[in-house]
Amino acid sequence: MSANSFDARSSLQVGDESYEIFKLSAVEGSERLPYSLKVLLENLLRTEDGANITEDHIRALGEWDPSAAPSQEIQFTPARVIMQDFTGVPCVVDLATMREAVKELGGDPAKINPLAPAELVIDHSVIADKFGTKDAFTQNVEIEYGRNKERYQFLRWGQTAFDEFKVVPPGTGIVHQVNIEHLARTIMVRGGQAYPDTCVGTDSHTTMVNGLGVLGWGVGGIEAEAAMLGQPVSMLIPRVVGFKLNGQLPAGTTATDLVLTITEMLRKHGVVGKFVEFYGEGVTAIPLANRATIGNMSPEFGSTCAIFPIDAETINYLKLTGRSEQQLALVEAYAKEQGLWHDPSVEPVYSEYLELDVSTVVPSISGPKRPQDRVILAEAAAKFAEALPTYSAEASKPTTVTAPDGSSYQIDNGAVVIASITSCTNTSNPSVMLGAALLAKKAVEKGLHVKPWVKTTLAPGSKVVMDYYEKAGLLPYMEKLGFNLVGYGCVTCIGNSGPLPEEVSAAVNEADLAVVSVLSGNRNFEGRINPDVKMNYLASPPLVVAYALAGNMNIDITRDALGQDADGNDVFLADIWPSEQEVADTVAGSIDEAMFDKGYQDVFAGDQRWQSLPVPTGNTFEWDAESTYVRKPPYFEGMAKTPSPVTDIAGARVLAKLGDSVTTDHISPAGNIKAGTPAAQYLTEHGVEKRDFNSYGSRRGNHEVMIRGTFANIRLRNQIAPGTEGGYTRDFTQADAPVSFIYDASQNYQAAGIPLVVLAGKEYGSGSSRDWAAKGTALLGVKAVIAESYERIHRSNLIGMGVLPLQFPEGQNADSLGLTGEETFEFTGVTELNEGRTPKTVKVKAGDVEFDAVVRIDTPGEADYYRNGGILQYVLRSLIG
Repeated sequence: MSANSFDARSSLQVGDESYEIFKLSAVEGSERLPYSLKVLLENLLRTEDGANITEDHIRALGEWDPSAAPSQEIQFTPARVIMQDFTGVPCVVDLATMREAVKELGGDPAKINPLAPAELVIDHSVIADKFGTKDAFTQNVEIEYGRNKERYQFLRWGQTAFDEFKVVPPGTGIVHQVNIEHLARTIMVRGGQAYPDTCVGTDSHTTMVNGLGVLGWGVGGIEAEAAMLGQPVSMLIPRVVGFKLNGQLPAGTTATDLVLTITEMLRKHGVVGKFVEFYGEGVTAIPLANRATIGNMSPEFGSTCAIFPIDAETINYLKLTGRSEQQLALVEAYAKEQGLWHDPSVEPVYSEYLELDVSTVVPSISGPKRPQDRVILAEAAAKFAEALPTYSAEASKPTTVTAPDGSSYQIDNGAVVIASITSCTNTSNPSVMLGAALLAKKAVEKGLHVKPWVKTTLAPGSKVVMDYYEKAGLLPYMEKLGFNLVGYGCVTCIGNSGPLPEEVSAAVNEADLAVVSVLSGNRNFEGRINPDVKMNYLASPPLVVAYALAGNMNIDITRDALGQDADGNDVFLADIWPSEQEVADTVAGSIDEAMFDKGYQDVFAGDQRWQSLPVPTGNTFEWDAESTYVRKPPYFEGMAKTPSPVTDIAGARVLAKLGDSVTTDHISPAGNIKAGTPAAQYLTEHGVEKRDFNSYGSRRGNHEVMIRGTFANIRLRNQIAPGTEGGYTRDFTQADAPVSFIYDASQNYQAAGIPLVVLAGKEYGSGSSRDWAAKGTALLGVKAVIAESYERIHRSNLIGMGVLPLQFPEGQNADSLGLTGEETFEFTGVTELNEGRTPKTVKVKAGDVEFDAVVRIDTPGEADYYRNGGILQYVLRSLIG
């Protein structure tokens, strides 16, 4: 029950139903707040308890100063938690382990139970092993179940053991698309109350739901577990960036071009830790699918969220996707009652302002290694040639490939070896998906073919996509070009592109070619997409098809021919690009409400394969000592009811010295497990054949694999082991400090009782909200990280695992301070945390160098987590206390 200090409790009548609501107008100043802060304000009014959330917190939000630096901590209680299976499996593993730990400490295991709806969508496991054939989907699903049976049985146990926990089985869709098409409520109803739907998710692209007016963002799995157990998310009232949109997209451009432009603008402006909110006349012209595409890319520009307010377009989308009439009426009535309905004529108050005339957007792609590196399509070939020397010493290395049928062809640097329509970002958007299919139709009618070295895959975000492809009669054209359905999942974008054909892979590796993937995804980081592919580009689905036809990044697809027709005439991109009207007419004629009703009719039931999996029983899990997928982690071993005092750190050695833009993919890769690495050695020792290694992502329920995979990205460059690429360091416990695997060195350091430190540059931990990037770091024995700057989620994840995040003094870094990584480090002043205060800085002594490092424990709540050795330990002690 809310303390209701502002007398905000009221009721709202919608049709025959009456709902309890908390009126924002009860708080002075609420009407001028941005949309996103109004949602936070309602959250505080409804959850005010006089302790964690007080009258002062609510007043502080009402009096928000847009120009001030964030300083006021608040506790945000999300309405629900959403997960995918890579990050969700370790969540459920941790909850199962917590049940045992509570029991051992004399508490009630049943207290470890989600207190709010927690929904998990299995979408990250399917790999495109098979492609280009009609039965590729069926074969890939068979392989997926074979590989992941242990994990799926474990998740089915979780479904029965935990209340409020539901699982969407494999082969249904991508978590964020399932979220916007079915799971999102926009306005939540629970216990007679109506309130804004809010969520945190274990995937950074949870922000896709921002397109529906739902405030939500990605958190680490450890924060998500805490949220499931009723622990509010500790945060500072953020700065809010108002992004005004005007005009309409010009002909020939897509939502992907718009989002790549916005990504570049916002990354340049600097929005890490800030909310971004879209407003203005131009918003009303943006279809909801495009809003969701923009919201989805929030992690790529670094903001916490990228939200659109509720308006008529929101209602239209909810109706299309099969929400009930009562729900539609409630969303509209609630939004209008609470001042959450978008009025384009009103200019809200923001901390910072940006503006884009949408009519100036031009066709673009992004690459070769970061989403924010936008390239104008007309300049793509020239920009590729500029970037190539970083990846290959030679501009050209023609290499002959002999196919299994005896035919041969030549590939060279820049060959497009993967063309994949994949990922939540674009496959949720009918205009770009149908645009790609119309382009395929025109290409087939002109007699064009995809080049023989291109691996083509189609991985939609939901079954609805295949329904509208079939209704529009366009599927045969996609299949004629090799874009057959390979699975409903993230696939290429998460690193599950599957192997290249053996002859292509062999040629690429023998000649050390710099070959290319083009995908309609949101992530193109180094080493993520495929181990054979050095350069990766993000593009709209129609451009993915176009590049599959071109077959090479050296071709200027805006001017050069993509191929020849039956009469030998050149065919250009402009000849096969569908008009805006064609796309609009096809969308209007091929999508209806019934498709969504059918697709989500029994979404949690699953097919025969899912239903026939044997399910363990009992409210604690019976761990299988032989399992290589699901093992009990060591986080709570020897944990006492009260935490030990925090200590300073002495005698620490550097495990890794890293440059700028080191992503969570570098720290904890999700893709292939490379033969010969510590993770591969572990699996081999446990009787796993190389073909069954699966991916790091699929093995996140086994801490033994994940520790060995930490810092194991094949493209990682550790500066204290110069000349190496991959998971290597120097081991200073040995004479002459030889180069060794990071895991092996860590074991030696821990055996000798030597704490470890990581040095890093700017934007450390950008990318996915990958809790294993922090868990693995902690389990390797790292006690502190010193970086120039952090991405929001990874910094909080480090604290959640008891690792101290520090920042170099403003304008300084490891190199400017003369640090080589060979020094021994001491950190003093950390013990001030025992006094209930968080020091602004701690003294760092590294060899002869001394400096004050900024402590990046940003809120009192985070300080509590660090004092307890981590967020889960804090929650456990709270529950038994």
